[in-house]
Amino acid sequence: MHEPNSTRFVLKSRLRRRGIYLLPNLFTTAALFAGFFAIVQAMNDNFEYSAIAIFVAMVLDGLDGRVARLTHTQSEFGAEYDSLSDMVSFGVAPALVVYAWALKDLDKLGWIAAFIYCACAALRLARFNTNIEVVDKRYFQGLPSPAAAALIAGLVWVALDFQIAGVDIKWIVWVVTLFAGLTMVSNLPYYSGKEFNLRRRMPFVSILILLLFFFALIPSHPPVVLFGLFSLYALSGYFMKLWQLRKSKNNDGTQNQDGAE
Repeated sequence: MHEPNSTRFVLKSRLRRRGIYLLPNLFTTAALFAGFFAIVQAMNDNFEYSAIAIFVAMVLDGLDGRVARLTHTQSEFGAEYDSLSDMVSFGVAPALVVYAWALKDLDKLGWIAAFIYCACAALRLARFNTNIEVVDKRYFQGLPSPAAAALIAGLVWVALDFQIAGVDIKWIVWVVTLFAGLTMVSNLPYYSGKEFNLRRRMPFVSILILLLFFFALIPSHPPVVLFGLFSLYALSGYFMKLWQLRKSKNNDGTQNQDGAE
């Protein structure tokens, strides 16, 4: 008498597990769509929408991994799908957007810079996938591709916000595009933020700063704040590397002095 009910329960459980498994991939698909949407809008000369779409893709890309961990649905398929989505949203989309907006007037130099950025994004993602088990979890090796894409999108967005045409600052855009691309494949350390855990207790001051940042600072002027934020993050790897070199040099000097004594 109870066998049909138990069978129905088992089927519902399997469907539920499968639904949870699909959930992070839906976020990845949404991020992929945002990258595709950015390309389509660039083709229609709606560059502000393109820039915003890249930032939306970045947010969704950050959510899919967290959803997978919270629901215990990590998989090799999800990791590979996420990497392919990142290539479109943070490699191809920013390169095409910035080329259509400013670099096409530079002829060969323009599309070469856009291609270098795109190729560096692919190399960055491939290196991340192969070194994920051997690198220090606290730091990224090279500028993460979402941050590089946000730097490009932020530049486009802030220029449009101040009514600056891409052709008027094409050489600045060219330099920034190459900077973002080459920094992705560098060995510079970038703080990953993976040690940050919302489940842990946090000081009240830290919570207040986060609330002010997300609900007061960013909404006050999103293009300027976001571009400034990711510009500082892109430069932070260089400052951190210089600090490490200086610290290493000081340690070597101290050891030499101890050895001489």
